[in-house]
Amino acid sequence: MPIKKIDLNNQSVIKDIYSTKTSQECLPKYQMPKQRTEPRAAYALIRDELLLDGNARQNLATFCTTWVDDEVKQLMTDAIDKNMIDKDEYPQTAEIENRCVHILAYLWHAKKSRKTVGCSTTGSSEAAMLGGLALKWAWRKRRELVGKDTSKPNIVTGPVQICWKKFARYFDVEIREVPLEGNELGLTPSDLRKYCDENTIGVIATLGVTFTGIYEPIEALAKELDLIQNDLGLDIPIHVDGASGAFIAPFIQRDLVWDFQLDRVKSINASGHKYGLAPLGVGWIIWASEEDLPEELIFYVDYLGGNMPTFALNFSRPGGEIIAQYYNFLRLGQDGYTAVQQACSDTAQWLGAKLAEFECLEMVYDGHGGLPAVAYKLTEANHGFTLYDLSERVRMGGWQIASYPLPMNRQETVVQRILIRHGVSRDLAQLLLDNITRAIDHLMKNPIVNSTAKPGFHHG
Repeated sequence: MPIKKIDLNNQSVIKDIYSTKTSQECLPKYQMPKQRTEPRAAYALIRDELLLDGNARQNLATFCTTWVDDEVKQLMTDAIDKNMIDKDEYPQTAEIENRCVHILAYLWHAKKSRKTVGCSTTGSSEAAMLGGLALKWAWRKRRELVGKDTSKPNIVTGPVQICWKKFARYFDVEIREVPLEGNELGLTPSDLRKYCDENTIGVIATLGVTFTGIYEPIEALAKELDLIQNDLGLDIPIHVDGASGAFIAPFIQRDLVWDFQLDRVKSINASGHKYGLAPLGVGWIIWASEEDLPEELIFYVDYLGGNMPTFALNFSRPGGEIIAQYYNFLRLGQDGYTAVQQACSDTAQWLGAKLAEFECLEMVYDGHGGLPAVAYKLTEANHGFTLYDLSERVRMGGWQIASYPLPMNRQETVVQRILIRHGVSRDLAQLLLDNITRAIDHLMKNPIVNSTAKPGFHHG
C-alpha cells in the first residue's frame, strides 16, 4: 500500500495539538465557541479531561459492565446510526431484539417462550416501571369489572432499588416498603399478610437486593400468596426485579425456583448491561404471557414507515446495545455464561472468606447463594475509623467500594459492598484485598476523630 503523501501546506496537519489556540484556553463551559476547532485537537482535549475520571475497571461499587471485548466495540460502531424504535427502517435490528426477548423468556421458563411478549429498554429501571404499569392496569381492570374503587393502588416490597420509589411517585402508587426486622435483609413470607390488601397491585420480589446482594425467597413468597388467596380471596401477582440475579441464577443456581415456573410470577425485569454483560444502555422486561401485558399499554406508530407497536417509555434510542446483547448470547452460549458467572461467584466467595479473617469486620453477606458480591460491617468495638473512612482510603489506590446504611429500621448498620463482575480476575481481587489490608492497618495506627465522611452510595 503506497504511503499517503502529507500536504505540508495544510497547517492543521503539521501543527502540534497543544500549540493550537484552543489548547491555550480553558474549554467552554457555558456557551458554544464561536470558532471551529480542528477535530484532532477537539478529540485530544476532551480525552485529556476524561483522564480525570476514575478507572471504571476498579469501580467495584457499580453493578454495570466495565469490560467489553473488541468485537462488541466494533458492533457498537457499526450500529451507531440504528434507531431501535424505527422497526420498519431497521427490521433486522428489530428481529434481533425479538430473538433476545424469546431467548430470555426461554431462559426464565416461560411456558410459551416463543409467543410471550417483552421488549428492550434503556435499563432495568425503565423495564421495572413497565412491569409496574402492567400490574397497575391489570389490577384496575379487575376492580372496574366488579365496580370497586381504583384510586388507592399499592405495591409491597422489601428493600428496593430507587427505581421502584420513582415508579410509585411518578405513577401515583403507594409503596409499602417492609421494614427490616431483626437480622433480616429482605422481604419474607411472614411480612405479606401484614402489608397486602385488596389494593395491592403486586408484590415486588428482588433477585439480588441492591444493598447486600442476597436473593429474596421468591418461591416461598409465592406459596404464601397462594395461602392468602385461599384464605382471603386476594389474587396478588409477583413481579421479579431480577436486575442482576436474572442473569446469574439461570446459570449457576439452576435449582433455585424464582421465575415463570411459578404461576404467580407475571413479569421479570433485568439489566442487560449488568451481569448480562452488554455495554451500558440496555435492559429487558418479559411477561409470562401475552395476557399479562394489558393492550392499553401498547401504542401503534405509523409515521416511521409502517404501523409498529411500541410499549416502552422511551422513543428513539440506539440499537447497538441490543445487538451487543445478542452477540454475547451467540458468543458465550449457556456454557460461556455459566463459566463467566461461576468465576465471578468463586472470586466473590474467596474474597468473602479473606475479609472474614479481619477481626474488625463482620460479614453480612459472604457471596454464597446470591450475587457475586460481598457485604460486611465493622464489629461493635471502637476502631477509630468508619467504613466511610475505609472507602476514602482505598480510593487513594483507585478502588471504589460503596459504603452506606441499610434501609428501613436498620439504618444504624453501615455496610460496605464489593461487587465482582466480568473482568475482575482473582489477581485484581487480591490487589484490592492488599489495598484494603494496608488501608485498615493505616487507619488502625492513625485513628480519625469525629469522622463525618460519607461517600455516595452507588445503586448501580
